[in-house]
Amino acid sequence: MMQNVHLAPETDEDDLYSGYNDYNPIYDIEELENDAAFQQAVRTSHGRRPPITAKISSTAVTRPIATGYGSKTSLASSIGRPMTGAIQDGVTRPMTAVRAAGFTKAALRGSAFDPLSQSRGPAPPLEAKKKDSPEEKIKQLEKEVNELVEESCIASSCGDLKLALEKAKDAGRKERVLVRQREQVTTPENINLDLTYSVLFNLASQYSVNEMYAEALNTYQVIVKNKMFSNAGILKMNMGNIYLKQRNYSKAIKFYRMALDQVPSVNKQMRIKIMQNIGVTFIQAGQYSDAINSYEHIMSMAPNLKAGYNLTICYFAVGDREKMKKAFQKLITVPLEIDEDKYISPSDDPHTNLVTEAIKNDHLRQMERERCVEVVKASQYVELANDLEINKAVTYLRQKDYNQAVEILKVLEKKDSRVKSAAATNLSALYYMGKDFAQASSYADIAVNSDRYNPAALTNKGNTVFANGDYEKAAEFYKEALRNDSSCTEALYNIGLTYEKLNRLDEALDCFLKLHSILRNSAEVLYQIANIYELMENPSQAIEWLMQVVSVIPTDPQVLSKLGELYDREGDKSQAFQYYYESYRYFPCNIEVIEWLGAYYIDTQFWEKAIQYFERASLIQPTQVKWQLMVASCFRRSGNYQKALDTYKDTHRKFPENVECLRFLVRLCTDLGLKDAQEYARKLKRLEKMKEIREQRIKSGRDGSGGSRGKREGSASGDASYVDPLGPQIERPKTAAKKRIDEDDFADEELGDDLLPE
Repeated sequence: MMQNVHLAPETDEDDLYSGYNDYNPIYDIEELENDAAFQQAVRTSHGRRPPITAKISSTAVTRPIATGYGSKTSLASSIGRPMTGAIQDGVTRPMTAVRAAGFTKAALRGSAFDPLSQSRGPAPPLEAKKKDSPEEKIKQLEKEVNELVEESCIASSCGDLKLALEKAKDAGRKERVLVRQREQVTTPENINLDLTYSVLFNLASQYSVNEMYAEALNTYQVIVKNKMFSNAGILKMNMGNIYLKQRNYSKAIKFYRMALDQVPSVNKQMRIKIMQNIGVTFIQAGQYSDAINSYEHIMSMAPNLKAGYNLTICYFAVGDREKMKKAFQKLITVPLEIDEDKYISPSDDPHTNLVTEAIKNDHLRQMERERCVEVVKASQYVELANDLEINKAVTYLRQKDYNQAVEILKVLEKKDSRVKSAAATNLSALYYMGKDFAQASSYADIAVNSDRYNPAALTNKGNTVFANGDYEKAAEFYKEALRNDSSCTEALYNIGLTYEKLNRLDEALDCFLKLHSILRNSAEVLYQIANIYELMENPSQAIEWLMQVVSVIPTDPQVLSKLGELYDREGDKSQAFQYYYESYRYFPCNIEVIEWLGAYYIDTQFWEKAIQYFERASLIQPTQVKWQLMVASCFRRSGNYQKALDTYKDTHRKFPENVECLRFLVRLCTDLGLKDAQEYARKLKRLEKMKEIREQRIKSGRDGSGGSRGKREGSASGDASYVDPLGPQIERPKTAAKKRIDEDDFADEELGDDLLPE
C-alpha cells in the first residue's frame, strides 16, 4: 500500500521567496543582437507585415530564442510577442480586441452579420400597471384632493362661500383618508406635508369668511401646534384678526405680538402690516396712547398714508394739537405712490431711453392726458384742472423739455390771477436760468402784479434786480417776500447773499444762522456761514463751520481746498497738505491745488514727487511755459541732469522765444561741457537784443502819446467844442468784490438754484 506513496525530496520543499527572480523569457532583450530574424525585421519591412490571425495558422512560425538562462523558447510571431490565442506554459493567452464589431465565431460558420441583434424581433411590450395598486390609488386620491382645494378657492373668489366651505370639508376628509393609506404603504416621512398644510389652511380660511370663528380658530390651532409645519407661526396674525372681529381686543393684541415675534426682521413689510393691525386694535379698544406708539414707530421706519392718517386722528383724540400738526406735516410728506415719473428714464441705459422716448408722447399717452384733464374739467373740481396743467409743465421741466413747459405756461398766463401768477413765476425762473434777465424781469413783474402776496414771485423779482447789481432794491423784494411768508427759505438765503454783497456782514451772518436753525444739514448754508467768518477775518470759526460742511458732503473738492487754504494761512502746513491732497484726489484738475502741492514738495525737497504735479499742470495748461520749466528745474535739483537737459530742449522747441529756458540751457550745457552751449548762447544774445529793442520802441511810443495828449489838452482848453473821446467811457474797477465773487463760485451758483417754481 505504501508503494504508491512517493515522498517529496527535501530540496523540493516550497520556498516562500521562490519565483521572484523568474520572468517570461520573451521579454529578454539581452540576446536581441544575436537574433537574426529580429535584426532582419528591423532592417527590412518584414516586421511591418499585417498581424497574423488565428484563421491562417500556417503563418505562425516558431523559432527558438536564447535567454539569459540558456534555455530555449519559441517566439510565436515575427515581432516577438505570443500569437493571440497561443498556449504558453499551459495558459491560453486571452483574445485581444483586434476583431471588428459584431465578429463572432458563428460568423465563421456562415451566420449573418447582425451587430445590433435585429433578428430577434421587437421587444416585448411593457407590463401595464395595475390600476388597483396602492401607489396608483394614492396618486389618484392626491389628485382629487388638489382639485377640491382649487374648486374651493375658485368658489370663494366668486362669492359662493357655502360651496367653497363644502369643497374645503370634502378636501379635508379625503386628505385624512390619503394620510392613512400612505402610512400603510410607506413610512410617515413620505407624507405630503405641503398638501396637508394647504387643505387645513384653506379650510380655516373658509370657516373664517363664513363667520364660523370657533371652527376657524380650532383649525388654525391644529396648524400652529404642528411642529412639522415650518413658518406656521405667521398664521397667528389670522387668529388675531378673528379675535379682533369678535371684539376680543386683548387676545387680538396677544396673537398679533406673537405673530410679530415669529416674523424675521428682514421681512420688513410684513412686520409693518402687523404693527398697523396692532395700532387699529388699540384704537378700537380706546387705548390711543398705545396706538400712538405703534404708529410713531411705523412712521419712523416706513411712513405710509394710512399710518400717518391714523396717527393724526390719535393725536386729535387725545387733544394734542401741536403733535397733531407735526403728524399732519409728516403725512403730507409721504409720497402718494403714484407713478407720475414713469416717462422719465431712471438710468443711462440707451435701450431704456429709446423705449421711454418712444412711449413718452404716443397716442396712449396723449389720450391719457386729455381724458384726465377733461374729467377734472367736467367735475365740480374744475379749479384742479389748472393745477394739473401746472404739474404737467413741472413734469416737462423734470424731463428737461423746456419748450413744452414754456408753451403750457404761456397758455396758463392768460388765465385768472392766481393761475397767471403761478405760470408767470415759473416762466420768470426759466428765463433767469437761461440768463435772459430781461424776460425774467418782465414775467416777474407780471407775477407780482397778479398776486402781490406770492413770495415766490417776489423772490424771483428780487433775483432779477440782484443780477443787475441793485442790491438795495433786491433786499427790499426779499424782505417783502419774508413778510408774506416767513418760511420762505429761498428769500432768507438770498437776502443773506445781498447783505454780503453790501458788506453788511453781521446782518448776513444773522440771516444764515437763522436759516441754519431751519435747515440743519444744508451744506450751502454751512458754507455761507464759514465764508462770512472768513470775510470777518475769523479763520478758526471759518474752519469749524467748513468741517461741518465736510461732514455733510465729504467729497466736495472746493470745500476741501478752502480748508487747505485756511490752514495754510494759519501756518499749519501738515493739515493744509492733507486737505489739499484730498481735494486733488477728488478733482485732479484744479490748477491752484496742483501748484500748491508741487510747491509743498519743493519746500520739503521731494523733487521727484513735485514732478508729477507739474507734469499734470502742463497737460492742463499746455500753452504755459512755466510748468515745463518747473519740471526741468525739479530734474536739475534732483541731480538728473540728462533728463533736465532733455526737458529744457523740448521746452525750447515748443517756446523758442523764451529767454529763461535759453538761460538754463546755456548754464546746463556749460556745466556739462557740451558744444551746444555756444549755439544756445548766440540765440540767447539775439533774443535779449530783440527784447531790448522792443522795450525801447514801447517806451518811445508812450513818450510820444504823452506829448500828443498834452497838446490835445492844451487845445481843448482853447477850443470848447473839442471833446476828449476817452472822457465818457467808464472803466469798470476790478475791486475786491469781483475777486470775492470769483473765489466764491459756490455762493454765486446757489443764487440761481434758489429760483424755484411755485
